[in-house]
Amino acid sequence: METEVTYPRVREVRPLPGKRLFVTFSTGEARIYDCQPLLAEEAFRPLADEALFRQARADRDGYAVIWSDEIDLAESEIWINGQPAEQSAPPNSR
Repeated sequence: METEVTYPRVREVRPLPGKRLFVTFSTGEARIYDCQPLLAEEAFRPLADEALFRQARADRDGYAVIWSDEIDLAESEIWINGQPAEQSAPPNSR
């Protein structure tokens, strides 16, 4: 019998330079996720537009980072492939 894996939910999202996201989860832990490789996939190509990329926000229920009705990124992808952040607040993004 397989056990269903659950992941912490996305609580807050902050876009960073270089197409990266600083994502804080329901556990208080944070990950930095590099979205640049996603731009090679057709579904994510619109995120090359910096104005759209900066609209990243947490899904209402915390299951994803969303940009529009068509573009989202699952919490599991960010949790598994994001780099653990060494601080609870994003680095200076200016």
